[in-house]
Amino acid sequence: MLTLIALPAFYDNYIWVLHDDRHAIAVDPGDPAPLIAFLDAHRLALTAVFITHHHRDHTGGNLALRQRYDCAIYAPDNPRIPAVTHPLRGGDAVTLSEPALHFEVLATPGHTLDHLSYVGQGNLFCGDTVFGCGCGKLFEGTPAIMAASLEAILTLPDATRVCCAHEYTLSNIDFAKTIAGDNPALRERERADRALRVQNRPTLPSTLALEKATNPFLRFHDPAMVAFAAAYLSCENPTPAEVFGAIRAAKDEWDA
Repeated sequence: MLTLIALPAFYDNYIWVLHDDRHAIAVDPGDPAPLIAFLDAHRLALTAVFITHHHRDHTGGNLALRQRYDCAIYAPDNPRIPAVTHPLRGGDAVTLSEPALHFEVLATPGHTLDHLSYVGQGNLFCGDTVFGCGCGKLFEGTPAIMAASLEAILTLPDATRVCCAHEYTLSNIDFAKTIAGDNPALRERERADRALRVQNRPTLPSTLALEKATNPFLRFHDPAMVAFAAAYLSCENPTPAEVFGAIRAAKDEWDA
């Protein structure tokens, strides 16, 4: 049996921990302190770290964790990421014996060009590519690049647990309501997720089915989103990448 934990870090990050009561992996441990405290409290040995991209709030624990646990560090093949023992590219796979895990590595550029996601054990560790009811800002990629990454994610099973790296869900829901306020699934998600946050519980992981139903950034084929983009861009028949780009641009304006 494997246990999945969303471990809070910094202001709104999550370090994902997957363990079998003896051995653990951690995803994007930007701050090593809460992870070390958790591992010590539960008497777990850290065997591997998975990194999704080079941003410091995801990689900041690498050196300390490598020194303390002699753990493997799987990460994009990018020299900006410290202490990497196993550089990866999309199409690679990671197999571990302790804990017994197998993950496929997806190239999911857009937020950054080196961004990877990890799919295995029914989980999608997607870093800053998908958020609860949102997606990452395009710091390095283009709308077309990010739309292609999201298309790859959309092919995964609906039951896939979507394990994002930040607790942005309620803010993303507020934006989604501005362009899809009549979506009953979105209204129900807001009710459920606000109740979770009142209890200081994570809104994550979500499921891919829930994201498909409520997340405008994954609904760029939906007629309502196409109509929104056509009006926003003042054009007829926008492409899927243009629809996604319009939604992303609207969110950037909303955040400003």
